[in-house]
Amino acid sequence: MSAVPSSPVFRFAPSPNGALHLGHAYSALLNEKLARETDGRLLLRIEDIDQTRCTPALEAQMIADLAWLGLDFTPPHRRQSDHFDDYQQALDRLIGRGLAYPAFMSRGDIRAWISDQERATGKPWPRDPDGAPIYPALDRHLSASEREARIAAGVPFAWRLDMAAALAMVGPDLSWVESGQGPSGEHGIIVADPGAWGDVMLARRDTPTSYHLSVVVDDALQGVSDVVRGRDLFFATAIHRLLQHLLSLPAPRYHHHRLILGDDGTKLSKSKGDEGIAALRNAGIDPVTIRNELGFR
Repeated sequence: MSAVPSSPVFRFAPSPNGALHLGHAYSALLNEKLARETDGRLLLRIEDIDQTRCTPALEAQMIADLAWLGLDFTPPHRRQSDHFDDYQQALDRLIGRGLAYPAFMSRGDIRAWISDQERATGKPWPRDPDGAPIYPALDRHLSASEREARIAAGVPFAWRLDMAAALAMVGPDLSWVESGQGPSGEHGIIVADPGAWGDVMLARRDTPTSYHLSVVVDDALQGVSDVVRGRDLFFATAIHRLLQHLLSLPAPRYHHHRLILGDDGTKLSKSKGDEGIAALRNAGIDPVTIRNELGFR
C-alpha cells in the first residue's frame, strides 16, 4: 500500500446516486482550495459500490456539474466498481485473521429481534453515533460447523467486523489528527472510539465491500494524505482508523467541515430531492455566483 506522500493529495469522492447539491459543491471547492494552497493534487473518486442506485447517467451528470463549477481533477479518476478485487483482498485478510464473521440476520430480523428485546427489558437498544441500532451480533457466536451449514444451504449473509476481537489488537492510543472541527468543537488529536459502532458491516450481501472498507482501501491505494469531508462523517473516522490499523494502512490527516443546510435548517440530501447543481444551472445561475455564495470568491 502507498505511504502518505510528502506532496499533499486530496480527494473528492461523491456517489452518483442522485443530483449533486450545494453541500457537495462546498466540499469539492474546499478540497480544491486546500490543494491549491498547499501545492497538492486533487483527485476524483466515484463511489459507486451501490450498483442499484448508482447509474452511468447520474455519474455523467455529476461529472458535468463538477466541470461546470470549474473544478479540475488530476487524472485518472477512480471508479470503485472497477476495483472490487482490491476490497475482496482486504476483506480476505480480515477473515483470515479471525476478525470478520458471516452475519445472517436480515434487516427485518434485526428490527424484530431488537423490538422483542426492548419490549422484554423496557429499555431502548443501544444506538451507534448515527443513531442506528447496533447489530445484535447473535451469529458472531455460531460454531464453524453451523456457519458452514448455513452457507451451504444458501442462506444469504453479509460480512461484519468482530469489534471485540479487533479492539483487542489495538492499543488505547488509536487516534487521528483533526484540523477541522467535530460536531461539538473537537479539534487536534482525537481519540478514536470505534467500539461505539458495534460490529460494523464490511461487505454487504450483494456487494463484496462496504463504505467503510472501500474508503480506507481507496485512500491508501490513491496515496491520499488529507481527507476533507463533511462533519457528518466525523465519528465514522474511528472505524476508518481501526481498519487502517488492522490492515497496516497509512493514516491520512482529517478535516471535517461544516455542513450546508437547507432553508429548514437540516442537512441537504439527495434523497429529499434538494435542489441540485444542474437545476441551479438550468435556472440561469452561473458558477461564479455559486462559488461566491459558498465563500470561495
